[in-house]
Amino acid sequence: MNIRIYLLLLMALTILSINAQDKQLTLEDAVYMNRSIFPKRINQLNWMGKSDYWSYVDNNELIRSRASSNDPQTIANLDDLNAGMADLEEDSIKRFPQFSFLEENKIYFTNKNQLYTYNITTRNLQKVNGYPKEAANTDVCNKTLNVAYTIDNNVYIAADGQQTQLTFDENKGIVNGQEVHRREFGIHTGTFWSPEGKYLAFYRKDETMVTDYPLVDINTRIAEVKNIKYPMAGMASHHVTLGVYNLETGETIFMKTGEPKEQYLTCITWDPSEQYVYIALLNRDQNHLKLNKYDVGTGDLVKTLFEEQSEKYVEPENPLLFPENLPGRFFWFSERDGYNHLYLYDTDGNLIQQVTKGEWVVTDYLGMDEKGKQVFFKATKDSPIEQNLYGVELKSGKITRLSPDHGSHSGMVSHSGKYIIDAYSSTEVAREYKMLNDKGAVEFVIQENMDPLKDYDLGEMSIFTIKAKDSTDLYCRLIKPSNFEEGKKYPVFFYVYGGPHSQLVNDSWLGAAGIFQNYMAQQGYVVFTMDNRGTANRGLEFEQAIFRNLGNLEVSDQMQGIEYLKSLDFVDPDRIGVDGWSYGGFMTISMILKNPGVFKAACAGGPVVDWKWYEVMYGERYMDTPKSNPEGYENANLLNKVDSLNTDLLILQGTMDNTVVWQNSLNFIKECVSKGKQVEYFVYPDHEHNVRGKDRAHMYEKIRMFFDERLKN
Repeated sequence: MNIRIYLLLLMALTILSINAQDKQLTLEDAVYMNRSIFPKRINQLNWMGKSDYWSYVDNNELIRSRASSNDPQTIANLDDLNAGMADLEEDSIKRFPQFSFLEENKIYFTNKNQLYTYNITTRNLQKVNGYPKEAANTDVCNKTLNVAYTIDNNVYIAADGQQTQLTFDENKGIVNGQEVHRREFGIHTGTFWSPEGKYLAFYRKDETMVTDYPLVDINTRIAEVKNIKYPMAGMASHHVTLGVYNLETGETIFMKTGEPKEQYLTCITWDPSEQYVYIALLNRDQNHLKLNKYDVGTGDLVKTLFEEQSEKYVEPENPLLFPENLPGRFFWFSERDGYNHLYLYDTDGNLIQQVTKGEWVVTDYLGMDEKGKQVFFKATKDSPIEQNLYGVELKSGKITRLSPDHGSHSGMVSHSGKYIIDAYSSTEVAREYKMLNDKGAVEFVIQENMDPLKDYDLGEMSIFTIKAKDSTDLYCRLIKPSNFEEGKKYPVFFYVYGGPHSQLVNDSWLGAAGIFQNYMAQQGYVVFTMDNRGTANRGLEFEQAIFRNLGNLEVSDQMQGIEYLKSLDFVDPDRIGVDGWSYGGFMTISMILKNPGVFKAACAGGPVVDWKWYEVMYGERYMDTPKSNPEGYENANLLNKVDSLNTDLLILQGTMDNTVVWQNSLNFIKECVSKGKQVEYFVYPDHEHNVRGKDRAHMYEKIRMFFDERLKN
């Protein structure tokens, strides 16, 4: 080939390569308003009942395949469903609905408050139940297709379209059938169907003793007060009981959970026999748990199966798990040995064995094989920043890793236990789906990785560790500016959260960074994030290090990150900004007040300012009460440190925030005014704890503009 032609071709290919990766992220991308940047998901991927067939929905078609071979076939489509709707003289539906399998070839779904079944084999569509438009918190029993729901503060059941009211509380301070304890302890529902649907257990929450907290609705001619119940740390909390409704007799019996009334009812689980219900009772101090077994016919306590205690706190978050193939036994999650693991018990409370053990945590139970010999689970066994799939043999305790690729996995195990659908991402994979067998071998790839950002000019991302002052490894993520130039010094966008139950750095797509962090890297920032002590998936010692003294060790750890950044020749130490929301807002203000002169700019969204204004369940778990821990509350109180403010600070707040109430940031502003400290302040009307929807793009632009003005000029 002529050398001149060769050079021209090489130049053209180089230009094409550069242009192929020069797209820029927008603020609309950062709030996920551009669906093309989402990693591709498989819609409604699931196992078909108890079979080894799996299915998914694509282009309004239900597609089935065998697990042993990738042979997808369409077995139903939207036209089939609408033909059945026409026969019932019902309005057609516009897209294939969200559904659940009743059995291998039978599904159910809801449309316009009506419940339908569809037999895939016979093409028979039936309307089997319905409930009112005003119904909320709907809960379908997959055995009977009866529906539990709430209207206002009472519980109802719809059976064959007929409505039965279970509770009749007129006082709005008594709430039935809804989640309790402000979503702590893994509670996300207020009703619990028994295995065969003969009973419905439901929470009854008495909030009459909890002080009303005022939020202001500005959308009326005269602004109106919207009171919520917000029990603050150290103040009166609500009282919760559990009722059990018998559908045959129409009688409700409340379990005799006893005194004190200020306790937490968690881990509600039905016994497979339907004769008993289990409740984990946790005292208000959250350091003593009793797993109790109750007789649903009388409400009497049958037995306390076991107790768990801690000098700091016990945190139950999972119900009992009854495997079909181990009758009379259940799995229990516990952190009693310092790490979250699975334990096998019988229903008399006898410990059969500790199923998993080691200095790592189990994050999910996935199922068992049909012979009851192997348990499948997800855990951090190979790395604190990975989530892999494993199997453990009950008899020998031998653990086998099943997920073949590093990264963050989720798994769905077939009823037989012979196959596992593995969906995962990693630092190199946006999302990929594989079919595995029970030995971890790949049967086939269901969907290959497709990077939706491959044409975008992203900064180089790296994950690494630095040392805390006590030599603990702390995981960090750094994103370089997308047009990084050697020898140039860049400003820093330091993104922080740092609170319990969080892990911002892990082996997943983009290193778990959000699109906004990558957007800021494109704007010319070094973007840095670190998980300090107190965050998740590192065991109790790591997590509980912050107990009773929030904002101390977390800040110390984050400042080690600052020291690391200052050691980099491409970082400008005089242009460092920090940003965080909620606990991250508390951390942001804590960092700048405890380290004056380090940060040039800071943005805190919805910040906790004084933990005595935070709610009971979360606040007392980590801080105890203001009365029992006055020193801890005083040390964490940001109002005491306003004198040291010398950083340009922007505070953002939703005016209807019912999580970190407005009182926090308003008092901080008041104290800044009193001390002559200038602070930027911006509120988002009608938004709760987070700014959502299109307004979030406005918020991100506000943050970017704030940092640009202070760190780039």
